[in-house]
Amino acid sequence: MLKLLIPVDGSPSALLAVHHALELVGHGLRARFVVANVQEPANLYEVVVAHDPVVLQQVSEAAARDLMQPAIELLQAAGQQVEVAPASGDVVPALVEVIETHGCHGVIMGSHGAGGFKAAVLGSVSGEMARSSPVPVTLVKPVEVEEA
Repeated sequence: MLKLLIPVDGSPSALLAVHHALELVGHGLRARFVVANVQEPANLYEVVVAHDPVVLQQVSEAAARDLMQPAIELLQAAGQQVEVAPASGDVVPALVEVIETHGCHGVIMGSHGAGGFKAAVLGSVSGEMARSSPVPVTLVKPVEVEEA
C-alpha cells in the first residue's frame, strides 16, 4: 500500500491537499498518510530566554501538532490511517528526511503555503520540494474563480 506525505503549514492550500488526497481515495486509491509540519528552529532569543532545550522542543512539537490537527481530523474522519511527523529545521530538508524516515512513496501538497513575503524572496517550498524530493510530488493548486 502506498504511503503519502501531506505537509501542512496551517494554510488553506494545505487543507486543499488533504481534500485532494481524500478525493483520490474516493476514486479507489489505497494509501496511508503521513501528516507533517516543520517548525523553524529556535532563534537565539528563544534559546537565551528558555534556558532549557527540552522546553523549546516541547513548544515546537505542540505548535506543529496544533497546525496538523485539522488535516489529521479530516483524514481520520474518512477512515484513513494517519502517521504524525512533527519536525523542525529548514523545511525542505526536514520534509525529505520525513519522506526517507517514514518510507513515503509520494507527496501531496498545496502549491501556496503560509510563507508570504519570505517565500516570494526565497522561492516557494512547493517548488523546492518538486526539485528536491526523492519521490514524486503532486502540487494542488487553489481553484481559481472566474469573474462574470
